Amino acid sequence: MKRYSTNIMPFFLTISFFLTNSISIIAQEKENEAKNYDFNKNWKFGGGFGLGIGSGYTDLMIAPSALYQFNPYFSAGIGLQGSYIKSKDRGYYYNSIREYQSWIYGGSLIALSNPIPQLQLSAELEQLRVNNTYTYKDAEKREANFWNTALFLGIGYSSGPVTVGIRYNVLFKEKDMVYGSAYMPFVRMYF
Repeated sequence: MKRYSTNIMPFFLTISFFLTNSISIIAQEKENEAKNYDFNKNWKFGGGFGLGIGSGYTDLMIAPSALYQFNPYFSAGIGLQGSYIKSKDRGYYYNSIREYQSWIYGGSLIALSNPIPQLQLSAELEQLRVNNTYTYKDAEKREANFWNTALFLGIGYSSGPVTVGIRYNVLFKEKDMVYGSAYMPFVRMYF
């Protein structure tokens, strides 16, 4: 029996040595993976594009954005927006206005949260420069140039890279003529 126990002791020591070194090597590999983390793979790009054309009406909008996915539940990023609106002879708003033209451009900060994969909560702080030109029927032109701040809080249903939902502008001002309503439906797509 003594002979058996002396032969088995080196075997256990050898196994213990290899297990300890293997665990150490695995831990070092995990540490190296964390150090060599690919920063670029968590970026998502997307945005929106809008086009509205009608009788005497043109509305063109482009809004690219980039998000960084911090974890499966939270991402944040920035966006740009530019739009052009031109409306002719739409007297049902203001009888004396013959033409309305607007250039709107600016940026936004975006935060998205997905508490579950299908539900997306959003907050977007938007700062836009608005340059409106009104041409009246008597050919007089007036300009209204100002900054507009919007804070949108939204909720949407997500399926893959696409989210469909509604957002609410808590800073909405009807007199600014930037948005027609405080509520806005949206479709977001990020890849």
